[in-house]
Amino acid sequence: MSRILHPRPNPIVGAMYTLRDLDADVIIVHGPAGCGFMASRSLEEAGVRVLTTAMSESDLIFGAAEKLEETILQAVELFNPEIIGVVGTCSSMIIGEDLLASIQTVGAPCIVIDVDVHACMANNIEGVIVTMESAARAGLIDSAELERQKRVMRETTEMERSRGMASRAYLPPRRSPTKLELAQKVLDTLAAGGRVQVLMNAKKELTYRFADINLAVQEAADALGGEVLHYANLDTELGLPRIRSYARNISEELASHGIEPIITGGLDEYAAAGPRADELSRTESNALRMVTGIPHALPTLSMDDLLVTDQPRQLANYIRQGHPWAVGEIGSHTLVMGTKSIIPSETGETIRRLLEAMA
Repeated sequence: MSRILHPRPNPIVGAMYTLRDLDADVIIVHGPAGCGFMASRSLEEAGVRVLTTAMSESDLIFGAAEKLEETILQAVELFNPEIIGVVGTCSSMIIGEDLLASIQTVGAPCIVIDVDVHACMANNIEGVIVTMESAARAGLIDSAELERQKRVMRETTEMERSRGMASRAYLPPRRSPTKLELAQKVLDTLAAGGRVQVLMNAKKELTYRFADINLAVQEAADALGGEVLHYANLDTELGLPRIRSYARNISEELASHGIEPIITGGLDEYAAAGPRADELSRTESNALRMVTGIPHALPTLSMDDLLVTDQPRQLANYIRQGHPWAVGEIGSHTLVMGTKSIIPSETGETIRRLLEAMA
């Protein structure tokens, strides 16, 4: 297959989000002021302080070790952090900056880990793995979790290569088709006494929005009859600290509404949880399947399945493949950053409005 032409997350962004999941208090990007700008803004919404060493043209000639050391000291003074992550960039890589040497020179009174990455290292999971290896050296995770994370990343890479956004050279982003017909199909199935399976296979914090669909479908079943079976990758014992907290928060909120889903895996292992959800759901015949989050992680999607994704390019892939029931919760990333509770989804709200109209 030819190389991938559409933009995708790079190792720098992968490293930054992984530091967030490790509950780092501060991330220092050692590069130009604009490097990782959009990711930095999103991470600050999630409560992580993101600083830059703001390398200049002269730094590319004379080096910027002093700037990095000064920034580490400023971070300590301003925020009194427990964990700082120093992330490399293309600029620091080109001039051969030694992140670890600067960290050791400062001797900060907290954990400071070096993440020596740049955007040309292939795809974003390389940044995740380098971050995990640094975290393991610092004692933030054990060797078992490091190996699990590497396995999860390999599975994710293979899923995207075979069925996802790396499966074609170029995927144009698509806006979502209307959700009215999809929502009506759910309500009609329940009103006829049928069974709906909601298979949530979501990625990390995005689960805060997809879980709203579980709530809405359950509300519809409570009002109309029928049966809902819930599946979710909400294992509270798997993943980095922040990821486990997401799973706990969402599980508790679902339970407060009487929903206790069948667990298919953790929030960071959606590539492996998808096949488990697929296999488990196939044991229930004559059910309408609604797959939310990352539907293409399920190996045997059918044209009867209802698919809900947050990825505009993946939505384009589903539509190209002929899936008639594919819709998008576009823009979810900006809505979920920093939240600690389930937030409304367009799909969930459409189900609720149609339900009100039927009353």
